[in-house]
Amino acid sequence: MRRTVTYKISFILCIAFLAAKNNHVFAQQLPINDTILTAAVIYEGDTIEAKTLQPLLIRSWYNESQMSAKAKWTRLRNAIYVTYPYAKRAGGVMNILNVQLAHIIKSEDRKKCIQSKEKELKKEFTDPLTNLSIYQGKVLMKLINRETGNNCYEIIKEYKGGFTARFYQTVAFFFSSNLKQPYDKNGEDVEMEKIVQEVERMYGFRS
Repeated sequence: MRRTVTYKISFILCIAFLAAKNNHVFAQQLPINDTILTAAVIYEGDTIEAKTLQPLLIRSWYNESQMSAKAKWTRLRNAIYVTYPYAKRAGGVMNILNVQLAHIIKSEDRKKCIQSKEKELKKEFTDPLTNLSIYQGKVLMKLINRETGNNCYEIIKEYKGGFTARFYQTVAFFFSSNLKQPYDKNGEDVEMEKIVQEVERMYGFRS
């Protein structure tokens, strides 16, 4: 009986010894100064851990004013996408015409040059331009001003004479438009200019 008790005590002591030894070995495997590197900021003398949170997306419904502004901007953007290629092409033709007219002295030769460019523009743009809305026509006139530096009234007056220009100005008035409207990219037309630059990047146009 005593021998059995002795065996049990010896067995318990062996287990306790092995457990203590294993814990000692495990403790030796861990670094003494176990650290985790993290970003930190110093605020009023205290070092505080700094973390970058994930972006939080917040959505809300547009109010009536925002909906109106969004619809107005979308309408303008669509009109510019439709009319800008025409303004770019027409502006290029008119700028070339101005260079050619600068070297022509005789009125007959000037008239022939103007008529040739007029036929070129009519052939290319008569059908698509007749399908434009009044609003798109207004946008087109502003864009032509942007491309040429002259408003449509001045262009018509230069090529067709003052009477013709006044006639088209009167017609434009009845359609709530204005051939003399300027283009101010840093003022009232700043949003239009942003969209034009977007179109230029999209289709590779160059100002």
